[in-house]
Amino acid sequence: MKRYVLIFWLCWLGVCARAAIQIKASAPDVVEEGEQFRLSFTINSQDVSNFRLPELKGFSIDMGPSRSSQSSFQMINGRTTQSSSITYTYILSALKAGDYTIPSVTATVEGKQYRSNTLQIKVLPGSGGGSGQGGRGGTQGGRMQMQDAGTKITGKDLFITVTADKKQIYEQEAVVLTYKVYSLVNLSQLAGGMPDLDGFHVQEIELPQQKSLKMERHNGRNYGTVVWRQYVLFPQRSGKLTIPSIKFEGIVIQQNRNIDPIDAFFNGGSTMVEVRKTIVAPSLTLQVEPLPTPKPANYSGAVGSFNVSASLTPKDIKANDALTLRVTVSGNGNMKLMKAPVVKFPKDFETYDAKITDKTKVGRNGVSGNKVFDYLAVPRHAGKYTVPAVEFCYFDTGEKAYKTVRTESFDVEVAKGKNTGGQSVNYTNKEDVELLASDIRYIHLGDVPLRPKGEAFFGTAGYVWGYVIPFLLCLGLAVVFRKKALESANVAKMRNKKANKMASKRLKQAAALLNANRPGDFYDEVLKALWGYAGDKLDIAVAELNKDNIREKLLAKGAGEEVVKALVDTMNECEFARYAPGDPAQAMDKIYTAATDVINKMENSIKR
Repeated sequence: MKRYVLIFWLCWLGVCARAAIQIKASAPDVVEEGEQFRLSFTINSQDVSNFRLPELKGFSIDMGPSRSSQSSFQMINGRTTQSSSITYTYILSALKAGDYTIPSVTATVEGKQYRSNTLQIKVLPGSGGGSGQGGRGGTQGGRMQMQDAGTKITGKDLFITVTADKKQIYEQEAVVLTYKVYSLVNLSQLAGGMPDLDGFHVQEIELPQQKSLKMERHNGRNYGTVVWRQYVLFPQRSGKLTIPSIKFEGIVIQQNRNIDPIDAFFNGGSTMVEVRKTIVAPSLTLQVEPLPTPKPANYSGAVGSFNVSASLTPKDIKANDALTLRVTVSGNGNMKLMKAPVVKFPKDFETYDAKITDKTKVGRNGVSGNKVFDYLAVPRHAGKYTVPAVEFCYFDTGEKAYKTVRTESFDVEVAKGKNTGGQSVNYTNKEDVELLASDIRYIHLGDVPLRPKGEAFFGTAGYVWGYVIPFLLCLGLAVVFRKKALESANVAKMRNKKANKMASKRLKQAAALLNANRPGDFYDEVLKALWGYAGDKLDIAVAELNKDNIREKLLAKGAGEEVVKALVDTMNECEFARYAPGDPAQAMDKIYTAATDVINKMENSIKR
C-alpha cells in the first residue's frame, strides 16, 4: 500500500512540475516608428526544442534569435533548490504606426508542447525631430535624449497638464485630479505640490517614488510622460470652484559638447549642465451642485456608495457586564468626513462614545475601504432586550438620491449579575465606571534597605574607586585620542587606509548610474574609482598620476604583471567604451564587473 501511495505522489509532483513550466514573452508596450527594440521569450527549463516564432506583422527582424541560459542555486536552512531557464532574444524594428499583436510562440519543453503569452505593442508615428536635429531633444526607446547646452527649453518641450475625472459634481463628491508631465528633455528633478485650497478637503494619492517615463503621442509629437501628482478633492460648498495654477520647479540636464570629457575628469569639471526651468500647471474650474433638499433627518453627511453591517458580542451577558456593538460602514466616498451612525440602545443600557477604526485608503478611484465603529454599552438590569437596527443614510452619487441602508436588530438576554439581585449598581456618573480599575492601587510590599546610624560613605572602598575609575578612563581616552591624532598626521597611511572605502563609494554611485542608463556619467564615475583607488593606495600625487607610475608602484608593492595588465586594460576599455558601437547596457555591465574585480585583485595582492 505504501508503495502505491509513493508512486501516486511522485506522479503528482511530476504533473505539478510540468504545470509550472511557462514561456513568458516580454517587450515594450509602446515604441516609435523605425525604432529598434528587444523581444524576449524566457522558458524556465533547459530542455527546449522546436522553438518557433510565427510571422510578425508590422515588424522586421533585425537580429536573432540569440540564446542565453541562466542557472541558480539556493540553500536555505540546509535545503537546496535549483532553477534554470533559457531566453531567446530578437531585435525588431517597428515598420509602421499602429496597434499590433505579437502572437504566441510554440516550443517543445520536456517532451510537451507549450505556448507563450501574446503581447500588445503600440507603434507611434515618428517624431521627425530627434536630438540629432538642432539638439532639440526627443524620445528614443522611452528614454529622453540629451539636449546641447544653451538650447532653449520651450513650453512645447516640457509642460504639465491637469485633468479631473469629472467636471460637474455634487458637494462632498470625490473628484480625482491628475498632474501629468510631458517631456522631450532630460528632466532630473521636479518639485512642487498642491497649495492649501479654499473650499476643498484634499487628500494626496501615494505614487511610486521612482518614476519611469512612458512614451505617448500628444499634438503630433512623441513625449515621455509620467503621472507626477494625484489628489482626491472633496468640495465643501456649491458653485464654481477654481483650482489655481501650480508652479513646479524643474532641473533639466544638458550636455556641453565643447568640453573634452577627459579634461573635465582630470580638472574636476563636468560635461553636464543643470538648467532650472519653471513649469506652470494650468488652473481648472469645477461646477459643484448643492445636495438636493430637503435632506433626511438622519442624513449622515456621507456622499458616495456605501453598505453597513453590524455584529454584537456577546449576545447573552450578565447585568453590569459590558457588551460591544460593532458597526462597519464600507464603500467609496467621503469616508473621512462622514458622521458616526446613531445607535438607539435600550434605556437601561449605560452607553459610551464610539471607538472609531479607520481602514480606508486613498486611490485612483477615490477614498474606499471601511470605517469600524465600536459602541460600548453596559446593561444595568436583568431581562430581555432588543438593540434596534442601525440606519445609515447617505447621498448616492450614481442614483442622485438619498438612500438609507440598515443592519439587522439584535436580541439580548441579560442574566442577573453577581451580588446585585438583578438590580443596578448605583453609579452616579460615567466617570465612576471608568475609574473602577484605577482609583485604588495595590500597595506594593517589600523589604526597605536600612543603614546604621552614624555610618558614613566617606573613606570607604566605593568612595575611593569613585575617583580612581574616572581617572583611569580619562587616561585611557587620552592614549586612544593621541594614537588617532598620530595616525591622522600620516597622510600617506590615511590615504591608503581609506582607498578601498572611497572606491566602494564611487562604484556604488556607478551602479546607480548603470541602473539609470546614464552611460556618460557611469564611465566618469568608474574612471574616478580606478584612478582614485590607485592614487590613494600607492600614495601617488595627482600631478604624477599616470599609468606608467601606477605600473611601477604596483610592481614595487608586489602586485603581479597580471594585476597591472588587468587595471590598465580596464581603464582603456572604460575610456573608449562610450564611443564604441554595440549594446550600451551590456558594455556597462562588463566594465562594472571588470572594475570591481581589478580593485579586489589589487587589494589582495599589494603588500601591506
